[in-house]
Amino acid sequence: MNYTEVKRLVLSKLKEELSPSLHYHNYEHTLDVLRSVRKLADMEGVKGKELVLLKTAALFHDSGYLWAYDDNEALACSYAKEVLPGFGYEEEQIGDISQMIMATKVPQQPADKLEMILCDADLDYIGRDDFFPIARKLFLEWTENHDRVFEAREWYARQFLFFRDHVYFTDAARTLREEKKVRNLGKIEQLLSAFDDHLSIDEYARIISDK
Repeated sequence: MNYTEVKRLVLSKLKEELSPSLHYHNYEHTLDVLRSVRKLADMEGVKGKELVLLKTAALFHDSGYLWAYDDNEALACSYAKEVLPGFGYEEEQIGDISQMIMATKVPQQPADKLEMILCDADLDYIGRDDFFPIARKLFLEWTENHDRVFEAREWYARQFLFFRDHVYFTDAARTLREEKKVRNLGKIEQLLSAFDDHLSIDEYARIISDK
């Protein structure tokens, strides 16, 4: 498996061809997920060929956004199946990569450790200090890629419900991110309990980042 050349190809395509309206699901997000995958995999003891497959799945997991905004995971799998045989990946390995990609579809439903790691890496940011700036990027992206404008209160209400139902699957992610995720959820609750419709999403983000 020539992962190095696959990485060069996919990252170049994402950097050059993804829509500028993808403020969150962009080239930088893929790099962020790759970093998180490596950290979680190390903590979970994943090495060798399994690690290569996991990193390859991380590379491709959002590549479907090149062609469509909704239901993009299946398109990412199709792209991987098209590209990877030329880089020495076997059919069974490509199948495993595709299953990892599909596991990231919300609601996430991972079936094994590799899928769990990729799912946790994909949502690593919700348990970090930079959650609110990143969430703002996702808000802008949703606004520009849907038929209606999301108001700030509705956006944070959606975030609250998502946080309430979300779980990290690996011990590593829970160790690294669970405590901060709970604190971020508390901040969202504070916003919803003291909401002023006159404030914009940017003003709310600044309020939270200053606390």
